Amino acid sequence: MNTPRTTTLQRLNRLVRYGMVGVAAAAIHYGVLRGLGLILVEWLANPIAFLAASVAGFLGHALLTFREETGGQRFARRWLLLQYAVNLSVCGVLPVLLPAALGQNARDLVLVFTPTVLNALIWSRAARFTARRRTQSQQTPLRHADDLGLAAGVDAAILELARSGHLDGASLLVDGPTAPEAAQAWVGLGRPRSLCLHLCLTEGPDRSAGPNLPASFGQLLLASVLPQRRALIRPQLEHSLRRQVGRYRELTGETRIRLDGHQHIHLVPVVLDTVLNLAEELQIDWIRTTAEPLPTELHWTAWASTVCHGGLLKWLVLQVLSAQAEPKLLAHGIGTNGAFAGVLFTGRMAGSAMTRSLAALASTGRRRGLGPALLLAHPAGEGSAKALAQRGFALSAHFFASPWRQEEWKALRAHAPHE
Repeated sequence: MNTPRTTTLQRLNRLVRYGMVGVAAAAIHYGVLRGLGLILVEWLANPIAFLAASVAGFLGHALLTFREETGGQRFARRWLLLQYAVNLSVCGVLPVLLPAALGQNARDLVLVFTPTVLNALIWSRAARFTARRRTQSQQTPLRHADDLGLAAGVDAAILELARSGHLDGASLLVDGPTAPEAAQAWVGLGRPRSLCLHLCLTEGPDRSAGPNLPASFGQLLLASVLPQRRALIRPQLEHSLRRQVGRYRELTGETRIRLDGHQHIHLVPVVLDTVLNLAEELQIDWIRTTAEPLPTELHWTAWASTVCHGGLLKWLVLQVLSAQAEPKLLAHGIGTNGAFAGVLFTGRMAGSAMTRSLAALASTGRRRGLGPALLLAHPAGEGSAKALAQRGFALSAHFFASPWRQEEWKALRAHAPHE
């Protein structure tokens, strides 16, 4: 129950957030106006600058100011069009309507604050509309685990969670040390569950077999914008994809392929384009995306942790890559999840991070043409990480050795199982 003090603090917090977004939008307006003023007349430069500021407000108010109502999702685009049209009309007509007897200072105040008041009304209404729509379209997010086949401790946790109904799917690392046993055990579970190919390019056998292949997410991302580099690594990417798909079919007996990537490598443009070019040949019909809404009601220490561990930076990069990927997937007739959680708190999906992430996904409206929302975790039991490093999985060995793997296992077990 909210006390008067709590309500006041919440209103003050929202006012501060509204002011932050407003100042940022004003700065963008001024910067674009001054920049365009060098090449365009002011009457043409100003509407363009105002459009840039409107887009900033459209995104900022949805993702920050009214995130409790929107769940970290954007407003419908019609609210941007409405805000832009109303403000341009008012700003054009208002100077004519103001009485000539009104002092200059009073005129300036009216001209400056009238759009501010209008924007507050428009974005507040947009937030209420979005909240109602989200309430009407609640969904049950699916729970998914990566790295099946990496180690016996990982497999034990994932299989136990799947048997008890606490997990809806998993991703198989086909070159992992325990992949054959893990795949056989998964198939033996009986009840239909989602299994994906966990495409791995940054460690494992393909690292030693492909000397031209960049060794990290960042290097692959850089290669995506260098045409000569893209052309050089493309054959190795195709070879790795075909080999891992073949291995997946050999282990599981599956024909149709659902695909995601170790360290989300499949969303890097050069990798995704390679996957899409071979999607029909390899019968790939679903690819994971990572459009992650910002959870609400988290303590500031949770946000501090995600900043310190690089989660926020990863989130920003993968938000952009997912936004680029979704239209490509739809154009190729490939399915994907509508929302995602597991980047901001990657490797630390437990406690309030998991609870609030599930709540954010549940209240995110299911978008047309896209599948259910997906929460990602990396549960595991205890085990030795030394063998992983010797098998070419040094990055995963460090990750697997963290006590957070057991915390994520416990966190998944603590939530009610799905039917």
